Amino acid sequence: MPLTKLERTGSYLQGASHADRERASFLKSQPSSGPKTIPASNLAYVQYTASVGVGSPATYYDLVVDTGSSITFVGTGKKYVRTSTSVPTGQKVNVTYGTGFFTGVEYYDTVTLAENFVITKQSIGDALQFADFDGVDGIIGFGPVDLTQGTQNPDTNALVPTIMDNALKQGLIKKQILGISFAPATTSNDTNGALTYGGIDETLYTGEITYAPVTETQPAGFFWGINVTHSTYGSKTLISRSTAGIVDSGTTLVMLADDFFAKYLDAIPGAYFDTNVGLTVIPSSSVAKMNHLNFTIGGHVFSLDTAAQLIPLDQNTIWGGQTGVQYGVVSNFGADSGAGLDFIIGQKFMEKYYVIFDADENRVGFAYTDHTFSKYSS
Repeated sequence: MPLTKLERTGSYLQGASHADRERASFLKSQPSSGPKTIPASNLAYVQYTASVGVGSPATYYDLVVDTGSSITFVGTGKKYVRTSTSVPTGQKVNVTYGTGFFTGVEYYDTVTLAENFVITKQSIGDALQFADFDGVDGIIGFGPVDLTQGTQNPDTNALVPTIMDNALKQGLIKKQILGISFAPATTSNDTNGALTYGGIDETLYTGEITYAPVTETQPAGFFWGINVTHSTYGSKTLISRSTAGIVDSGTTLVMLADDFFAKYLDAIPGAYFDTNVGLTVIPSSSVAKMNHLNFTIGGHVFSLDTAAQLIPLDQNTIWGGQTGVQYGVVSNFGADSGAGLDFIIGQKFMEKYYVIFDADENRVGFAYTDHTFSKYSS
């Protein structure tokens, strides 16, 4: 499978944390039997992309791996190349994200996810107008199908079958399960991730899988939403009651409602939120004394150690920060808890755990990996 590496220079990430906050606000040709694992690339530390072929012969696009949305589209970088398999449906498509949007037209087309792993007549948006998709060609949406309602015109009430829906229907997979393996990147463009269609890859995690049902609390329940029943930073309680949030690969940071986030800051001497950069600042004198940030999910505790809570100093420039300042990956929504979506477990959490999105059983699973815990080094 071709996998084009994208190189970025300058402050590519500046504003990424602000984008997470806005996103959080908005979110309030032979069939195989699967599972099938394909590579995913960490682009500039803030998002993962997969190479997806569209058309026949296929043109390959680098698409953001997004469990927080469900429409798949191309054209924001490399333009949509129509072939004999491209069939216009007469529908217009309009999707707004936390930051950015696209409008365009819908086609049915052939989509190649891997060798001999090909979907036919898949809905593909051709982005004719868009904003805030620098460096990528579009999105591959892995969210629930209900998120597609209202994205089309004139059929505003129609549900648009997702990539996973059609992979199951066409016999490519036996189970509607997506396994995601992310890991901390060592370079600004690191092919260190993996997507498993139709199941899990036992080589990518250790121990047992802990599952949590998709929450009934709205709006979190419209997405891959779960309940965290307790959260602590060291001995300080941040979340004392069961509360709903979402697991979203399209959000970079770990986002907390403002009242939860304030407790986190208070527990770290001298920590504060830098509104200019959009990141938490951790004084160097406090780093050595940092504690684990813990979330209880499905009756088990999942922790972010010191290294997992911090942005490596050599990434500061690319994040838009100041040299020598220690920034963190835990941030805030801009609103207090109680609105039905009080946290987002984003990419930086997912880089430490294997995550399973199981539509058959309506649940999300978590498992340890060989990089769950690591030693902090400045």
